[in-house]
Amino acid sequence: MPLPVLDPALYAAQLAAKTARFKDDFAAFDLPEPAVFESAPLHYRLRAEFRVWQHGEAWDYAMFDPENPRQPVLMQDFPATDNAICSLMPRLRSAILEQETLRRRLYSIEFLATLSGDMLVTLIYHRPLDADWESAARELAGALKIAIIGRSKGQKLVLERDWVDECLTVDGRQLHMRQFEGSFSQPNGSVNQKMLSWARSQAAPLGGDLLELYCGNGNFTIALAPLFGKVLATEVSKTSVKAALHNLEVNAVGNTAIVRMASEEISAALSGRETFQRMQDIDLASYEFSTIFLDPPRSGLDPATLELAAGFANILYISCNPQTLRDNVAALQTTHRIAASAVFDQFPYTHHLECGVLLQRR
Repeated sequence: MPLPVLDPALYAAQLAAKTARFKDDFAAFDLPEPAVFESAPLHYRLRAEFRVWQHGEAWDYAMFDPENPRQPVLMQDFPATDNAICSLMPRLRSAILEQETLRRRLYSIEFLATLSGDMLVTLIYHRPLDADWESAARELAGALKIAIIGRSKGQKLVLERDWVDECLTVDGRQLHMRQFEGSFSQPNGSVNQKMLSWARSQAAPLGGDLLELYCGNGNFTIALAPLFGKVLATEVSKTSVKAALHNLEVNAVGNTAIVRMASEEISAALSGRETFQRMQDIDLASYEFSTIFLDPPRSGLDPATLELAAGFANILYISCNPQTLRDNVAALQTTHRIAASAVFDQFPYTHHLECGVLLQRR
């Protein structure tokens, strides 16, 4: 797929085409009219990474078009990124150009920003980082008022912290979310707030207890927990579990337990096929699950998780891949119907579309 053309004049038509394709893909399942949540047409991405294209004593940010992968597309800023990233890019470049120890063999730069104004920059090198680099990087961080991490092969130098703190506003409530460098977080913060609000609106009347798989840093967990009696959430990534536990604490969410387990493992535990030491403090018999919440990777649900989901009265499912969602809905068609649907345009000017469905037992 070529690099997108970021033209706000084209945005509405492109979103309409993606929505129409989603409706066509799910027409066989009596799809309710989807709610459509648009993005800002520019400055919507809170995460970005760029190659550093060195030429002589200078360098520029670069991206590569898959249709012409040997030819760098050089840029001073990138209007898809959040205003804070866009503004920082030329200032960071100028500051690094003035410091040979920061510029030498710099390979790529990653930005992680938040709606609340926090910023983390990771500088990645093709050389070992030494005390001179650390001293210069600390000076740079202070001058630009950002957090900086240095990486090279086998090295990760965290000057202050390797996370940012986000504050989301969802249905009038502020949600405080720590996001670690290198871990997944929603790239389009404004659309993420809309996703959380839609998920809450679907969950509000369901009652009972909630099982959540693939909970990540607790993005949906924190928003949904107040709507249920108790929540059991699972995640396989150690870093994400660390973030989720922190986020539960700072948001004073007391009805939720998080265990580090893969979806296949929790399926085995709930069915009684296996027992796990990691769940020794979890009394599964005390839960009265009404709903399962799913936000899986692009590959969708494995057969064991599909079988597990089929046993729930309500399946609230957020997907980053409409095709695997369609396959999973088809597999559940005999037991569940689509009661509500939505599309969330996390990635304007691309074919990618985030979508959600509420499936309810027939």
